[in-house]
Amino acid sequence: MTEVTVLKNIEDFVTGITAKSGTIFPVDIRMSPSNDIKVFIDADDGITIEKCSLINKALYKYIEETELFPGGNFSLEVSSPGLEEPLKSIRQYKKNIGRNVEVVTLDGAKTEGKLLNVNDHEITIEERIGKGKKAIVNTKNILFNEIKHTIVLIIF
Repeated sequence: MTEVTVLKNIEDFVTGITAKSGTIFPVDIRMSPSNDIKVFIDADDGITIEKCSLINKALYKYIEETELFPGGNFSLEVSSPGLEEPLKSIRQYKKNIGRNVEVVTLDGAKTEGKLLNVNDHEITIEERIGKGKKAIVNTKNILFNEIKHTIVLIIF
């Protein structure tokens, strides 16, 4: 089996098993040439170690039973994407409504602000320009096809 076929089988299995949960969804699946598989999942109600463990056990069993890697030469890691990873799906954007984000567009422009709204085509950000009473609050719509990446900001 080619690497592409193996990855497609894994993606299909993960998509199927997460769909059964109703709240868990796949974010990204990566496989190295040495068969190190990393599956990133998220959930509408937050991802937990228990949810990751359930997906890991089911996927591991599937890989073993279908002999995707003859001889069992693979490693598997299932986790949340982490805060440093950019948002990849509309579902992730929707989950983060109300949080502060940094959006970098294809032209390199950066916008920081509160994620107010998400639809199938664009996001709406409330950005504050300046500080204190003199700050200007601006609402900005950004089309998905203009976004290079978006990360959630942690404000302390």
